[in-house]
Amino acid sequence: MMEIAYVCEWEKRPKSNHCPSIPLVCAWSCRNLIAFTTDLKNEEDDKDLSHMIHVIDTDHPWDVNSINSGHTEVISCLEWDQSGSRLLSADGDGQIKCWGMTEHLVNSWECTQSSSVDGDPIVALSWLHNGVKLALHVEKSGSTNFGEKFSRVKFSPSLTLFGGKPMEGWLAVTVSGLVTVSLLKPNGTLLTASESLCRLRGRVALADIAFTGGGNIVVAATDGSSSSPVQFYKVCVSVVNEKCRIDTELLPSLFMRCTTDPVRRDKYPAVTHLKFLTRENSEQVLLCASSQMGSIVECWSLRKEGLPVNNIFQHRSPVVGEKQPMILKWRILSATNDLDRVSAVALPKLPISISNTDLKVASDTKFFPGLGLALAFHDGSIQILHRLSLHTMGVFYGSSGSSQRVGEEPAIKRQRAGGPTLHFKALQFSWTSLALVGVDNHGKLHMIRVSPSMGQLLDMNTLLRHLLFLLEYCMVTGYDWWDVLLHAQPSMVHNLLEKLHEEYMRQNQALQQVLSTRIVAVKASLCKLSSATAARACDFHAKLLLIAISSTLKSLLRPHVLNTPDKSPGDRLSEICAKNTDTDIDKVMINLKTEEFVLDGPPLQSLQQLIQWVGDFVLYLLANLPNQGSIVRPGFGFLRDGASLGMLREMLVMIRIWGLLKPGCLPIYTATSDNQDSMFLLFRLLTKLWLCSRDESHPQDPDETLIDECCLLPSQLLVPSKDWLPINDGVITKVQSKHPLRLQFGKPYTLPGVNPNTQVEVFRSPASQRMDHLRCLHLGISPTEDSKACTRCGCVTMLRSPNKTNAMRQWEQRWIKNCLCGDCLHPKRISIKLSKNHREVLNLTNTASLYIHHSYSLTNQHIVLHQKIQKMPS
Repeated sequence: MMEIAYVCEWEKRPKSNHCPSIPLVCAWSCRNLIAFTTDLKNEEDDKDLSHMIHVIDTDHPWDVNSINSGHTEVISCLEWDQSGSRLLSADGDGQIKCWGMTEHLVNSWECTQSSSVDGDPIVALSWLHNGVKLALHVEKSGSTNFGEKFSRVKFSPSLTLFGGKPMEGWLAVTVSGLVTVSLLKPNGTLLTASESLCRLRGRVALADIAFTGGGNIVVAATDGSSSSPVQFYKVCVSVVNEKCRIDTELLPSLFMRCTTDPVRRDKYPAVTHLKFLTRENSEQVLLCASSQMGSIVECWSLRKEGLPVNNIFQHRSPVVGEKQPMILKWRILSATNDLDRVSAVALPKLPISISNTDLKVASDTKFFPGLGLALAFHDGSIQILHRLSLHTMGVFYGSSGSSQRVGEEPAIKRQRAGGPTLHFKALQFSWTSLALVGVDNHGKLHMIRVSPSMGQLLDMNTLLRHLLFLLEYCMVTGYDWWDVLLHAQPSMVHNLLEKLHEEYMRQNQALQQVLSTRIVAVKASLCKLSSATAARACDFHAKLLLIAISSTLKSLLRPHVLNTPDKSPGDRLSEICAKNTDTDIDKVMINLKTEEFVLDGPPLQSLQQLIQWVGDFVLYLLANLPNQGSIVRPGFGFLRDGASLGMLREMLVMIRIWGLLKPGCLPIYTATSDNQDSMFLLFRLLTKLWLCSRDESHPQDPDETLIDECCLLPSQLLVPSKDWLPINDGVITKVQSKHPLRLQFGKPYTLPGVNPNTQVEVFRSPASQRMDHLRCLHLGISPTEDSKACTRCGCVTMLRSPNKTNAMRQWEQRWIKNCLCGDCLHPKRISIKLSKNHREVLNLTNTASLYIHHSYSLTNQHIVLHQKIQKMPS
């Protein structure tokens, strides 16, 4: 049910540097970035502490980015925003800092904003709600319509600007009972205000923040004593005359049940955890009271009840239309028995409905993600409890690395080790509740798989349906799906791909268009899990680049006159190319309004490398058609993909017209004959191949004549070698076995006895050229430019743009925040530092390499020089 996927630990440090008594905090973003804290002592001065924030990507946990936060006191809160791109941190001195990525790089962070309540420690912190809420309906997981499975819930933002746009900002609660709000104005400045929660301010040891559908904020607070009431306050934030205003109102309070129980009255004196079950539901709260020996957990719900009426008025005849007066009152839903001492609590983030029907739905569908909350104990174990009934759903026994279902006896009785027990001080669920991350008292990070069936035996179809349901949820929300891949075994990949495509094709045309690139990215990441489908991952990445280039080139077209029909020039191009099945490219051009394709010279010339990629890709596909029986070769997936072949056909027509205006923008081919019309030949063969596969329901095999003509292509044109995206070097491809990986921060992991480049080099060009995969430029064998690489798909691109033209800058603007695979916020900076002599040698190498690729007309002396440079010691 729960098992460790990997453990990542720090390099051994002196014992004097460790601070085991300092509390740790952890936060998991919807982009599968994890932020956690550690505190280190200075070896020379025990009082000098460095309060560090570490940010990792779950697929590359060894690539840790450690930020010296500059906080003067222990960090008490970490909170990601709704997009998963910004991080809030707060400390025991009232300092709050907002961290943002530098140039959208996951391994480069800077403090963009800060606010403070001097000397007043922060006990609760949250971003204001942006009004976006999606409900996930498990009972409709079998529906064919995404709109029925995932529905938008009416929810008001905490604060709105003119036009209803949500205003960004954060809210915090201090230990002295202050609530402080910081609002981010559109011009980048901060608007701050503070107000007391109530007239009589008192100590607040624990607090939590939730939001209501009407745009209000609810704060729960306690002074830390289980015999004191847990107070609730409604907070309204507004902006009046450029000033922030905070209004508070006292709501019904509650006393913990354990304080009214004579047996437990003094047994658990301190409240150690106070959490709303979800941030978007202020009517259900979880409380944990503890002593040095144990803990007890209670779940409470706010309900409307009829106000009891005095007996004097019982027999009075009611007035027509009069309703019984109602009152809000907290009622206990459930409570646990005596537990071991709780060290950390994690609540699920999956937005399923919270009701008593959850148990029935879960038992019918065997779908449990989002139903359980996790409790970590001081003996190192973790329990998952149902978040309403608090009955145990599963247990994990920390150090032994094993787990079991409820009711099963452990095979070997655990023995208590001497010395301090390893336990989790911070615990967080992933956004699909399929993974748990825990930071223990030694600062190690543990990634734990959580089964979607909570340990119940499922048939393969049911398990596939659960994973498919969560993959669809990630596609609709835009969240990262790495934690779903943790449960996808290589044997499941083929079935998941087929079922995902079937579900996608059942959606309406508008939704298909919105999700068109996202589903290709999901398929690519699934294919990387199995060596049998690794070549298909290359195809899917090439398809993403093809879609991006096609939409960019079509966007350059402009109607010749303003009063044109609804269809754009790009749409008309697609329509005409789909109807006209002529194999002569010039005859297809006759039906087009060529005046719509007239562009200035500089934009066309600057886009030549993208046009060259299209030309090379068509030539590569056609030349490899005779090898279609070899499924492991990249490019095979395109030979039956009528939509992609049609897209390539459209672009060849567009490029042909542009070539008449600016011959320099045409793709360069090396032909054996001087009078060879390369584009005419490629278009003719591509059209024949497209005609075989344009009807997806009844595809036909290419005829012998087409295969024979494609066999002759390498003797007519020099076929380029394609540089495919590398196979993922992340941890997701290494955790398919049940054995946990032992990783170390700062040291990349490789499987013992396996060359990490073996599989990668199968799909790479022999020259080992390094590519800028987004600009389609060759960087040479050892590039000297600073680059960034996506941690999900391995796509590499230069950090700085070498282009000056607007057309190429528009292309590059697409990839500032997002990668080609559609993934956001995961690029990391990679750079090479070389001496001056090395740079001179490498520049010579790069020049020769570029010359080889683009001109194909080097002399023997140049080739010998290039080979000698390649053999030089690095």
